[in-house]
Formats: sequence, structure tokens, C-alpha cells
Amino acid sequence: MEAVPEDIVIVGAGVAGLATSLGLHRLGIRSLVLESSENLRSAGYCLTTFTNAWKALDALGVGDSIRQQHERLRRHLTNSAISGLQTSELPYEKTKTKHGEHEVRCVKRKFLLEALAKELPTGTIRFSSKVVCIEESGFFKLVHLADGTILKTKVLIGCDGVNSVVANWLGFKKAAFAGRLAIRGCAEFEGGHGFEPNFMQFFGKGVRSGAIPVNDNSVYWFVTWTPSSKEEELEQDRAKVKQIVLSKLGKVTEQARALIENYELDGFISLPLRYRHPWELLWGNISKGNVCIAGDALHPLTPDIGQGGCCAMEDAVVLARCLGEVLLRKPKEKGEEEKDEYKRIEMGLKKYAKERAWRSMKLISVSYLVGFIQESRGKMMTFLRDNALAGFLSGFALKMADFDCGKLTIS
Repeated sequence: MEAVPEDIVIVGAGVAGLATSLGLHRLGIRSLVLESSENLRSAGYCLTTFTNAWKALDALGVGDSIRQQHERLRRHLTNSAISGLQTSELPYEKTKTKHGEHEVRCVKRKFLLEALAKELPTGTIRFSSKVVCIEESGFFKLVHLADGTILKTKVLIGCDGVNSVVANWLGFKKAAFAGRLAIRGCAEFEGGHGFEPNFMQFFGKGVRSGAIPVNDNSVYWFVTWTPSSKEEELEQDRAKVKQIVLSKLGKVTEQARALIENYELDGFISLPLRYRHPWELLWGNISKGNVCIAGDALHPLTPDIGQGGCCAMEDAVVLARCLGEVLLRKPKEKGEEEKDEYKRIEMGLKKYAKERAWRSMKLISVSYLVGFIQESRGKMMTFLRDNALAGFLSGFALKMADFDCGKLTIS
């Protein structure tokens, strides 16, 4: 089969993939996004979008439309699931950033993906397009799809999640199991839910749980814990998983417990939490020639500081800007267009990789460390967490969100 020529192919129509495509589109650069599913996937239910995510969404030109559908959160409340007492309160608006106040909202993943996709030209996303193989062909990459199609592209960007085909091609190992499981859900209330606009978390006996209002009628909830070997075996039995989760909640508020107790049984699917060892980014190839990775393909991290999706949006803006800087230049000499363009693309992707490596390593490390402290079972760590570290951990998470990825403007 003859290869179909493309300028830029992005694998994965998740947050990172669609945001990168939109960033390129804002600069007048066309891309093709490949998605293995038949439609946009909404797995994960919701994303906690911190200040850094809103900087990125504003740079992409979709921030205001998403704000209109999602309530702004006022404070971060931490409670002990052992004593039932509140251990810290951190008002977002009074916690200043380098550029003003913190902005935190809980955004429905499906709404976010649809908002990004709506801004893209018709035909940008190609569904039912599973990548099975990647080959080199001179200054191009040949992307083989399951249906037999072959795409010949100048740039290949992997935004295909924790099981990334592109990351594997670059030499990265499969993301490591963090030793913890997670269950998430989003409950809908026709007459309003009655929750205050706060990010509410509970810690105790190796379990982290929480409830976050999305808008007047929706509340996102989550539970993460370190399972026993017996619990891992039961992960496909939803009734037993629900029973296990409820037994582990401890002294959470009645409102939060009812949220999980009344949730539909089909939603109790436990998923393993995965992360990339930070030193892999130090020694590995985030970019190689005209290939790079972004989002969870680059930096899968535990959810303990809520930065997975936020960081993916940062990646998108930086990557689009770096590619724009080199692709919008004219070739130096006639007859050397392909070679010159390849070198410029390689230079742009190296710049992106350099800019994102340390940021990604920091977020992976901090998230893992915060999760370790939050879910610790030890008596000493529990005492320190509940009496001294609760406010520090919340503030530390906000500090990671105090980051501006910059505009899409090309200098």
C-alpha cells in the first residue's frame, strides 16, 4: 500500500494530543490526530485543573468556555479519616502565586476533550486508527495502522498514554506500578448536590479519598489505597470492590460517604496507578530526530497533587510553540528543503524536550513523595501528617501549580 503523506501525526486524542493539535492549529500548522477508539474517550471522569492548567487553556483560547461550565473552588480542606477531625484549611484565593490568585476547578474530562476538538478543523481526528508499527524512511517516519494504512510523516508525536507505542519506540520502559489502586466516579444530582465549593480530602490507614464539586449538579469522588494480594485478586468483582472501598473510608463526612454508597455498582472498577521513574527522563530520549512524546506517554504520575492533566496541557503549549518556531521558517537553500526541515524539526523537538524534562521529573517525584506520606500507615508518619504536615502538603501541591507555560506567540 502506498504511504499517505502527512506533515505532523499525533498519536492519541486525549488531553495532550488534542491540546497539541489545537496549539499547532492556532499557529496555522495542520496536524492529523490518530485515535484508536471509535470516539473521544472519557475515562477518568474529571480532572482537577490548577492555575498552571488555566494558563495553558487560556493560551490555547478555550479557557473561558470551559470556566463557564465548572465551578471555581474556594479552599482545600484536609481531614483525618482516623479521628474525623479537620487537619488543615487552605483558601485558594488567599494563597498568592507569582501572577495573582490560584484558580482551581474540577473539569469533566469529556467536556474538556469536546471543547478542544470543537476548535479543530474538520477531519483533524481520525478515529479507529490503532498504531501497530513505526518505521524510519529517510527524513520521514512511516506509521503503520491496524487497518493497513501507512502514513508518511515529517513529525511524529506520541500522546498515547501510559502504554505508549511511541514511547516504547523511543526506548522507554512500560510505566511502573506504584503499588496502589484507584477508583473514581462522578455523581449527578438533578436537584443540586449541596456540597460547598471545596476540594475535600481524607487520609488515614493507607487510604486517600476525596470529593470535589464540578458544578451545581455534579460531584467528582475518588479513593486510592494500597491493596493486599487478596484485594488485587478481587478487582474484577465490583460488588466486593465496593464493599472493600466503603470499609476503608474511615471517619469521612456523612455527605462524602453517601456519595460513594449510592454510586452505581458499574462504576466500581479499580485501576492500578502507574508512574515513570524520574531518572528515565534524565537518561532516556524524550525526543529523537523528528519523534517526541507528551502527556502520560512522557510523564505518567500518581494523582496525589492533581498534575497529570495540567502538565499535559503545559506540554502541548510548549511543544506547539517549539515546533512553530522551526516550521514557520523558510528553508535556507533550494534543493535542501527536506534535509533542512528535518534538522529544524529535530532542533525544535530537542528544545521542547530540554524544557519539559526537569519539570516532568519534579512533578513525578513530588507526586510520588506526597502520595507516600498521605497514604502512610506508620504511627509516627500518621501523627506528623495529621498534626504538622497536612497544611504543608496542600501548600506544596499548590506550589507545583504555580507555573506559567507561556503563550503560543512565536518570537
